[in-house]
Amino acid sequence: MADIFGASMKKQQILEHVGDISQICDAQKKTYSDGKSSGVETVDVTTGSGFSFTILPSRGLDISHAVYKGTPISWKSVCGEVAPQYFEPEGLNWLRNFFGGLLTTCGMTYSSHPCEDNGEQLGLHGRVSNIPADNVNITKQWDNDDYLMIVTGRVREVKVFGEKLELSRKITTSLGSSKLVIRDTVENIGFNDSPLMMLYHVNIGWPLVSEHSRLISPTTGVRPADDRARSEIDTWSSFTSPQKDYRERVYFHDQKADKDGKITVALVNEAIELGVYLSFLKSEFPHFIEWKMMGQGEYVIGIEPGNITGHRAYMRKEGTLEFIKPGTKRDFTLEIGILDSNESIQKTIQEINEVKV
Repeated sequence: MADIFGASMKKQQILEHVGDISQICDAQKKTYSDGKSSGVETVDVTTGSGFSFTILPSRGLDISHAVYKGTPISWKSVCGEVAPQYFEPEGLNWLRNFFGGLLTTCGMTYSSHPCEDNGEQLGLHGRVSNIPADNVNITKQWDNDDYLMIVTGRVREVKVFGEKLELSRKITTSLGSSKLVIRDTVENIGFNDSPLMMLYHVNIGWPLVSEHSRLISPTTGVRPADDRARSEIDTWSSFTSPQKDYRERVYFHDQKADKDGKITVALVNEAIELGVYLSFLKSEFPHFIEWKMMGQGEYVIGIEPGNITGHRAYMRKEGTLEFIKPGTKRDFTLEIGILDSNESIQKTIQEINEVKV
């Protein structure tokens, strides 16, 4: 049963009110046709609750723009939705294709800062977000009284004499919903062990991010990435207005899961009665990174679950680098949803804080 336009309605009641279901919700393929975004394929999803978002099959089925009732949720970088052929993997040049968006996936065989690992030069945050997906399919169907919209596809990070990883992604939402669920399965389709580094870079922007915002997390300890972050470690959960010449602060969080092994994190702004939450299993996402960027024009908070604590050479040296064996799979499921009132914000804050008790 869908909660839509202030009423809970069953399938038959909904169909009595519309000629076609696309009147109130839809998932439609489109293609950009201008500039460096030319040729980038999109799937524009609207749920009928005021929640809409754009999936980019050309960019690893990541999620670009997200809006709730006219208010932008995600941060969009100056780069825009750049086509994958402009990807520059060396050093920090990944940033030339970084659109931001609700989700940029980092990985699959390397992520975090550039490094040299076992003689291989690795750039920033990996290749997966710049690999076009194949086998992309949109399913729109009734499941009893729920109308589901599901986008699926496959992203392959493969190399002759190298890694052979395949990510199968499924993004699901429904009529009347203000959330989406991403279900990923990474499989090693090769014959050798492969490093596996996954970071789900969720990027929230203004007006949800402001000096009135707070990051709510079941955090039991925080490790700053450098001295700059260490100098402000007591303010990791609060934010400022845009600052001139600001340089990023990065924090690694230790988090406590609830009795079901789940972690929920929320970025909330009670001044505008709006928030975003992430929910995931600690067994799938053992680490969590906060990217605090209060710069002018680059005004964004990254809330980032993953399985990484640094670049690949660092994790190999520390003995924490995860490997995936030939023929095996690794699952990652992430729920992203909207908190649309101070009542729902307070309820979520209470639930998160109770986990730490």
